[in-house]
Amino acid sequence: MTSRETLAGRLLHWYDRHHRTMPWRVAPDQRVAGVRPEPYHVWLSEVMLQQTTVAAVRDYFVNFTRRWPTVAALAAAPRDDVLAAWAGLGYYARARNLHACAQAVADAGGRFPEIEEGLRALPGIGPYTAAAIAAIAFDEPAAVVDGNVERVMARLFAETDPLPGVKDRLKSHAAGLTPSHRPGDYAQAVMDLGATICTPRQPACGICPWGADCRASAQGIAEHLPARAPKKVKPVRHGTAYLAIDRAGRVLTVRRPESGLLGGMLALPSTDWAEAPPEPAPPFAADWQPLGEVRHTFTHFHLRLAVDWVQAEFGQGAMAPDEAEATMPTVFAKALRLARQPAG
Repeated sequence: MTSRETLAGRLLHWYDRHHRTMPWRVAPDQRVAGVRPEPYHVWLSEVMLQQTTVAAVRDYFVNFTRRWPTVAALAAAPRDDVLAAWAGLGYYARARNLHACAQAVADAGGRFPEIEEGLRALPGIGPYTAAAIAAIAFDEPAAVVDGNVERVMARLFAETDPLPGVKDRLKSHAAGLTPSHRPGDYAQAVMDLGATICTPRQPACGICPWGADCRASAQGIAEHLPARAPKKVKPVRHGTAYLAIDRAGRVLTVRRPESGLLGGMLALPSTDWAEAPPEPAPPFAADWQPLGEVRHTFTHFHLRLAVDWVQAEFGQGAMAPDEAEATMPTVFAKALRLARQPAG
C-alpha cells in the first residue's frame, strides 16, 4: 500500500477543495492563515453530534453559542435552561454531562486540557470525544474514530470481520495513518470522506482520493463493508403517562429522578416502563380517561406509552402546554400533542 504520508497528503489535498462547511469548523484556508478553532465550539459540537446527524445539530449549535457564547457562560446557566435548550436532541445524559463539564472547565480557569488524557478526565468526555477535541482544537495527532472513519478503514484495508469485534483493529489502522502534519484537518477529512464519498450505500469509489489504494474497492466488496454482527431484536416496554389539564389549559408536570433514563428532565407523570403493562399509578385520584398511545424508540428498547387524561385542578407543576412541549423530551412532547389531535 502507498505510504501513510502519501495517503494523508492526498486526503488533505482533497479536503482543502471539498471540505464541508459547518458553523463550528475552521476551514483549512483559515487555519493556514493562523485562525485556530475555538475549543469550546469543538467540544460543544462533538458532544451534540454523538448519535445525531450534522443536519440536526446545526441549529442547536447556533442557538447554544448565541445564548451562551463561552464555556463560562454555559457553566453559569441554570441547568434546567440547558436541559430545555437541549430538548429534541435526545440522549439527555449528554446534556447533564455537558453542563457539568462546562462547570469543571470554568472552575479550571476556562481552558480545556490539550491532550487526550486530560480531556478524558472531564465529565461526559469519552475516548472518541477526547481524541476529536485534541486533534481538531489543538492539532494533537490523535486517532479520531467515529462511524464514518470505521467504514473508511474497513474498506481501505478490506477488513471483513464484523463490527463490533473488529473495532480495535480499525482504530489501529486509523492511528497508523494519522499524520503529525495537520492532524486536525486530517481527522475532519476522514470524517468528511466517509460522509460524502465513502458512504454506506453506493460509495463513489471513482472519485475517492484513496480509491486506487482501497482493497475493498479492488475486490468489489466496498459496499458490503463494514460487516456487522446480526442486530439483537429490541424489546418492547409499556407504560402510562398522565396528562392533567386545568381550567386555564395548563398541564401538570413533574421532574424525573436524577438517575436513570431522561434523568432530571421535565416530564408528565408516568408509571415505570416495564415488559408488561404496569399497574396504574396516577398522580392523584380522578376520573382518568384513555386518550391514546404514543410509540417511541430508545437506544435499547421500543416504548408503547398509553396516555390517560383528566381535566382537574392541581397545585404545583402547572405549565402552559407550548412551554412544556418545548422543554420536555420527545416522548412526552408526543403525549402532549395527542390532546391537540381532533377526535376520531
